[in-house]
Amino acid sequence: MKHAILPLTILFLLLGCNDSTKENPLDNDRDESKTKEFPKLEPNRYNVAFLIMDGVYNTELTAPFDIFQHTVFRDSIKAMNVFTVANTDEPITSFEGMRILPDFNYVKGSLPKIDILVVPSAQHHLDTDLEDDVMLGFVRKVDKEAQYITSHCDGAFVLAKAGLLDDVVSTTFPSDIDKMRDMFPKLDIRKDALFVHDGKYITSAGGAKSFEAALYLSEHLYGKDIAKSLAKGLVIDWDLGQVPHLIIE
Repeated sequence: MKHAILPLTILFLLLGCNDSTKENPLDNDRDESKTKEFPKLEPNRYNVAFLIMDGVYNTELTAPFDIFQHTVFRDSIKAMNVFTVANTDEPITSFEGMRILPDFNYVKGSLPKIDILVVPSAQHHLDTDLEDDVMLGFVRKVDKEAQYITSHCDGAFVLAKAGLLDDVVSTTFPSDIDKMRDMFPKLDIRKDALFVHDGKYITSAGGAKSFEAALYLSEHLYGKDIAKSLAKGLVIDWDLGQVPHLIIE
């Protein structure tokens, strides 16, 4: 009988350790995460908002985000506050599986003034996202006050659907140009440029060329030396003259 008591004792101890009624430390983490922390926006900077949603593509988001965020390390310029906006406070999942907690929710609460809106491409920018009237309304609202509106890859479809590209020249992801022309036949959409700047709108082919479009806007705002410095910090050879682009005067 002594030999039978020992295994039972161990069994009871194991059951006690796995008691489902005990507090799970992960539950505390989830509770704490509900207290949202907003990014600190420094005064006298450009406020740059990145519109994100499920299916956003990593490169079109992170490439311009990296370029613009690095402006805070340059002296004697009006640097940029960079942050994300979405229609939720919950994490969104990029196309590649990255989970991102949005900084601001544009359907509730207050938003900072947005000087530059960046619309990265997302998985459904050619279909269901174009039926999102709330999102499109947000883009139109920002457009009224923003100094620049930029898109990368199929983000141009969002700008087109919102009516922002009606009177400007634009571009998008190379293999989707014909699709965009079919969907928006009245628009002037160019094929041979990796980015187009017309008025306050900058549209780019996206992908790795999102870096070039962001560097162009940096050069436009800060000059060649700052743009080259930002590029050097990310080991990018930057020469605007070597990038096929179109600037509408």
